[in-house]
Amino acid sequence: MCFVEDTLILELKSVEEIKGIHEAQLLTYRKLAGIKTGFLINSNVTKLKNGITRFVL
Repeated sequence: MCFVEDTLILELKSVEEIKGIHEAQLLTYRKLAGIKTGFLINSNVTKLKNGITRFVL
C-alpha cells in the first residue's frame, strides 16, 4: 500500500486475478485513511493497463 500526497492510495498486487478480497482490502484502507480514491494494480498481466482498477467513493 502506498499513499500519494494523502489523496490517493495505490495497492500493488501480483496475482492471477483480482478477487473480491483484494477489493475489500483496498476499501478498508480507504475508509480508515479517509481517502476517497484508490487504485488496485495487478502487475501479473500481459499489458499493465489491463491490470489497473480505479475505485472512488
